[in-house]
Amino acid sequence: MKHKNKISKTLLAAGLLLSGISSAQTLNLQQAVDMSLSADPRIKEREYLVEAARGMLAEVKGNEGWRISANAFIGLTKQVEGGFYQGGAYVGDTPRRDGDDWNGLSDWTHIEFALIKPLYTFGKIDEYGKAAQGNIDIKRGDVRQSQAETVFDTKRAYYGYLTARDIRLFLEDMQSRLEGSINRAERAIKDETGEVTQAELYSLQATKGIIGKYVHQARAVEKISLDGLRVLTGVGLNAPLSVADERLEPVTFPGAELADLQAKALVDRPEVQQLEAGLKARRALVAAKKADGMPDIYAGVVGSYSYASQRDKLENPHVYDPFNGGGLTPVVGIKWDTAFDVASARVTQAQAELEALNQKKQFAMNGIPFEVGEAYANAKANFDAQKELSEGAASARRWVIASMADFSAGLEKGDKLSDAIKTYVLAQTEFLRTVNDYNLNVAQIAKLTGEQK
Repeated sequence: MKHKNKISKTLLAAGLLLSGISSAQTLNLQQAVDMSLSADPRIKEREYLVEAARGMLAEVKGNEGWRISANAFIGLTKQVEGGFYQGGAYVGDTPRRDGDDWNGLSDWTHIEFALIKPLYTFGKIDEYGKAAQGNIDIKRGDVRQSQAETVFDTKRAYYGYLTARDIRLFLEDMQSRLEGSINRAERAIKDETGEVTQAELYSLQATKGIIGKYVHQARAVEKISLDGLRVLTGVGLNAPLSVADERLEPVTFPGAELADLQAKALVDRPEVQQLEAGLKARRALVAAKKADGMPDIYAGVVGSYSYASQRDKLENPHVYDPFNGGGLTPVVGIKWDTAFDVASARVTQAQAELEALNQKKQFAMNGIPFEVGEAYANAKANFDAQKELSEGAASARRWVIASMADFSAGLEKGDKLSDAIKTYVLAQTEFLRTVNDYNLNVAQIAKLTGEQK
């Protein structure tokens, strides 16, 4: 029975292990990009800022609707009895007892209100609404910028992982091959065959130390890149994750001509669209600041009501009694509340900010094509360079294979083998790094021209 339980526990543990292995995610680049776009909190943050901008527009439009201004309080006042007018008729024998005489206190309830709706604001609401809409468009551009940054960061982490992994695997293979040559040299020296000198052994050992350093560096970059990919895709820093690509490959060179890419950037780039939205918003703000100096025409209902229980009501239509009475009436009015010098200063500020944005647009119209041209030139240079390095690395590999064979046969010196290995390591690692740089150049072109994939 105990033996059977032990077997069951072993099978259960194996099942859990296999389920954990099967849950590891394997992603290609597009899947990683899609997951990053869904998981990045920076994008969500800016999407909420878009909602806040929409709320600002709703606030501006809300000024077109009804608004109420009301005030109500309960207080105290002097008690008063009698008066010259009672029941609407003059009565002279019952004077009011007030003046300096104290006859007690009375409660006093007072309510006043105004329910109004703007009829015409000389463009204030419309222009502030246009400015608020421009702000929404700017915030949407921020979202697109964040998405472009996330796509680029994901590609950088993905390509960086592939580059570091391929370099590590290559260097570990060279370490293994070099270890065999070092063992042969050590045996030759120990046996005093005369085929290998001590200096040659030192040369091989020094080469091994250099390669070992680069192996450790590649492992660190490999781990950092994969951890970065875990964070960007939202799977969690400790989650099992692997990439689908078996090796790093150069992507396709952009098919469009440079002039077409530059023209596309001037249309589709989020920053360009933000500039246009910003200019519209600034023009609207200038118009709104000018309209601030004009009055508002409105219609509505105003009224008030007062009651003091210990004060006799003064029933005379020609005399206002603030403690007892009330009224309600529809109104059409005009309200003007402005400081002319302040309003003029605000218009000047808005106009200056508009002109500053015009200058920024002028710089962007020149700077954006330059950025695209710079990325394109770097991509072309690295595209050509990786092809040259690929051929050079292939020749260096043949050199190493031939040198190792000759060294094993006693026909090649150890220092010559070290030179061959160093050259091969340099050519192959530079090839992989250049492919990585080229792929990132292409990704940069996509980002600069407004692509979101």
